[in-house]
Amino acid sequence: MKHLGLLLLLTTFTVAANAAAEPSLFLKNTVRFAADSDTIIRKKSISVGVSYGNDAIFFGRTGPVKYPFITTDVIYNDKSGLFIYGSGLKVLGYDPLFDEIDLGGGYFYKFNKKFSGSISYTRFIFNNSARIIKSSASNDINFKNSYDWKFAKTSVVADFLFGKSHDFFLTLSQSKMIEPDWSIFSDNDYLTINPSFNVIFGTQNFVDKYSNDRFYRLNLASIYGTKGPPKDQDNGRFAVLNYYIKVPIAYNMPHYTIEAAYRYSIPVNVENMLMNKHASFFNLTFYYLFY
Repeated sequence: MKHLGLLLLLTTFTVAANAAAEPSLFLKNTVRFAADSDTIIRKKSISVGVSYGNDAIFFGRTGPVKYPFITTDVIYNDKSGLFIYGSGLKVLGYDPLFDEIDLGGGYFYKFNKKFSGSISYTRFIFNNSARIIKSSASNDINFKNSYDWKFAKTSVVADFLFGKSHDFFLTLSQSKMIEPDWSIFSDNDYLTINPSFNVIFGTQNFVDKYSNDRFYRLNLASIYGTKGPPKDQDNGRFAVLNYYIKVPIAYNMPHYTIEAAYRYSIPVNVENMLMNKHASFFNLTFYYLFY
């Protein structure tokens, strides 16, 4: 834990120092997408997307059973760097038409060719019968900074969740964008591969809130039998929550992208009643860009 904390501290100061070296403002990434592939657009645009996932995961934690889902996204991006978005999530196999609606907005900035970032606010609105673990949160303020070293990109992301529970997260990521110089079907298409290694630090009060307030509490007998759930631990402790490797592979055309992403997750310091273990996750995303 000491070594991870030192690595996070050094990375944060390195990003800040390099940002200060070249303070010129140049907005480059002005499009927000739900997919993980880096896309560079310098025009006013609207993107519409749909995504499938084999299980809902939230800051390295999942619910007691798998919840495959689909999401739809509509995002407006302005040339200035401002963006607004709306998203709907449906857990497959259950009655509500939508389990979750997200509304938010933010701002992209770029100080130079290497350092960029964004700040955004998202409001989560859930159906009363929503089962996903994210349903214990109501608001998220997200602050992301990235530094491109050419051989890799370092990102530090801070999230502050508040509402029914209060939590703070830091996600440290090292990624490498790979773009082969050959086409697939035409001169206008190309592949991108963006593997990354990520570490999530944070508190997990949202787990305690979810465990006590959602349907999970109503199924304790069937999950644990007569033994009952494990004793609650200190969910407010800031600690490493998750290590994961993610490999998104995208097929890109000028106006649309199809992306498949694989994630291998290693949860640690799992507290409260969740019994999360090593697991694999798969997402398939399609989005279309109007500009």
